Amino acid sequence: MTLASLPEKLESYYFSIKKNRWHWLFQLGCRILLAYAFIVAGMVKILGERFASGLSVIHPMGSYLEALHHTGYYYTFIGVAQVLAAILLLISRTVLMGALLYLPIIVNIWILSFAVRFVGSYVTSPLMVLANLYILAWHYDKLRYILPFNQYSKEVSFAKPVKYDKKFPFLFFAGVASTMVFTVLYSFFGHEVMPQNSLKSCNAQFENTENREAGSEFCECVHTIGNPLDTCLERFDQLKTSIHYLSRSPLHQEIALII
Repeated sequence: MTLASLPEKLESYYFSIKKNRWHWLFQLGCRILLAYAFIVAGMVKILGERFASGLSVIHPMGSYLEALHHTGYYYTFIGVAQVLAAILLLISRTVLMGALLYLPIIVNIWILSFAVRFVGSYVTSPLMVLANLYILAWHYDKLRYILPFNQYSKEVSFAKPVKYDKKFPFLFFAGVASTMVFTVLYSFFGHEVMPQNSLKSCNAQFENTENREAGSEFCECVHTIGNPLDTCLERFDQLKTSIHYLSRSPLHQEIALII
């Protein structure tokens, strides 16, 4: 297949997807779920309430949310933007506009969640980004006119099929399921240590492990002292290395044998 025929092949595949009822239902489900999430989160900000109010103010995410809550009308503005994006997603004629507004907001939440390892949105935020990208891809027939392509189709928007193809796209939904499983597994096993949302749950991840002592100090660093996450992670690595070194030293082994 030549490079010249690649766009034509992709466009042909795209139009086959637009005719499939299961893909249509999937994008509709994505729109509803994304809209619901932002309406809930946005209304909390519009009403002036602190988001994730149960989170300690010295927690990495808690301190960010506390500072954000005190930004006045900027906090309200974010809520209005979230609700507006949600409403636009629910209206058929404005879905693309809603998805374009939604994308930078949810990408920011995703990067923030990963930066502070916040378990509250560590799984949901990347999945929401992917769902939003799928909606944008669904509206490629409109979106392509603002993309740097040299060739365009005559029709601005793909007409709704008179009858949808009901063939179930097993490969596509297998990919969706695999992506969700990978995201969940990565949230559990992608990092050696997570700050968690409380001191108790933080310490629980180190129970019956060789890093219990270093982990306990890490949790105190985050939840009691309130140091930056990077500082606590650096201290954790230092303690873990020193403890492992001492446990393997000949002197330590001789003392252990005597005891």
